[in-house]
Amino acid sequence: MLRTIDLVLVGAMIAAATVTYQIKHAAEEKLAQVQELQAEIRLQEETIDLLEADWSLLNQPSRLQRLSTAFEAELGLKPITPEQMAGPEELPGRASDFEPQVAEGETDAELTTGSVEQ
Repeated sequence: MLRTIDLVLVGAMIAAATVTYQIKHAAEEKLAQVQELQAEIRLQEETIDLLEADWSLLNQPSRLQRLSTAFEAELGLKPITPEQMAGPEELPGRASDFEPQVAEGETDAELTTGSVEQ
């Protein structure tokens, strides 16, 4: 009887050790995946920083002025004159300036779109 219990306990210990090893191995794989993702994130962040620096260099007003002067003939660029700007009378009216069109038989309540009942 004592031998049977010993064999069962040894088998349980071996099974527990196997399960523990499998869990440890899976956790190490997940840790490696997390480290790879963190490395990719760092690379992407560095790339974004580099692109933002490049963008700020490309958008410098002095550089853009030089380019517009150099390619003025090919692009047909001209300075803006005040007459090209729209005046207040040329702008569309405000939403409050327009009256809603109510069809016959409808009430104004059918036009409202809010969820608050008045």
